[in-house]
Amino acid sequence: MGHDERMSHASHPAIVKRLKRSDGHLRKIIAMIEEGRPCADIAQQLHAVEKAVNQAKKTLIHDHIDHCLADVASHEAPGDLIGEFREISKYL
Repeated sequence: MGHDERMSHASHPAIVKRLKRSDGHLRKIIAMIEEGRPCADIAQQLHAVEKAVNQAKKTLIHDHIDHCLADVASHEAPGDLIGEFREISKYL
């Protein structure tokens, strides 16, 4: 499967929603920094955003792997999937 092919998995809408929420949260953290809020509060909020983004990444990768494994039997060249698995799993 090439990089130029559009893919959509069932989890994508939920991932987009989570990332949009994280984007809004990150903007609030930037405002906190600009307002001179306490560093401990900022670090706590950054930790929350980091966890949310990390979970979105894991969900995306796991869903992609599950999707590819389901298609391995019908794939014209199952051996080609090994490279794809290696490529995406390095981000886990």
